[in-house]
Amino acid sequence: MKALGQPSRQAGLSIAQVNARHANLRESQFLGPGLQPVPQVHTIDQHPCPLMYPGMVLTEQWPDEAATIASAQRMAERLRGLPVPGDAIVHLHGDLGSGKTTWVRHLLMALGVLGRIKSPTYAVVEPHHAQLPTGELAIWHFDFYRLTDPEEWEDAGFRDVFAAPGLKLCEWPQNAGPALPAPDVVMQLQWTGDSSREVQWRAHSACGEALLA
Repeated sequence: MKALGQPSRQAGLSIAQVNARHANLRESQFLGPGLQPVPQVHTIDQHPCPLMYPGMVLTEQWPDEAATIASAQRMAERLRGLPVPGDAIVHLHGDLGSGKTTWVRHLLMALGVLGRIKSPTYAVVEPHHAQLPTGELAIWHFDFYRLTDPEEWEDAGFRDVFAAPGLKLCEWPQNAGPALPAPDVVMQLQWTGDSSREVQWRAHSACGEALLA
């Protein structure tokens, strides 16, 4: 199960490309597991979130895609159980092509997102909505890989997005710089074999602990 590796970074993103409120975000192609033609991508994300919170740490083993789906489904159930369902920030760290986007795709499906689920690699953000028993949940899937200057995060108006209720899923969060709000929970994804991964989850808030309980 290998997700498609990210493209080379491109400097000078325009606001039209990254404005989260734009109705016609540039479409990017999501390729599911098994379609990665390169055996392994060697560009490594070695910048886990530096924030310290004396919360719980949970480790999972994903030997195959079935385990990835099960993990996403468990997280969906925990998100529904929050005092404000789905209101959380999740940071996702891992090698290029390690499966972060694939896990997010399964999470969104488990939450009931309908229609095509696109990768935000080119658009930087893809907005979604899910209908929960408590009402509609706004979901924002970010991929900050192509950001070359943290000021682009501010210029795009993302501060307003993070100030609003909803679920924010952030790949390559370190590229957004210190302006990015602190996460509730952080995923660190690592290869342990050709198709297996080890996942460490770390809570950074009481909400994060609820998501790992």
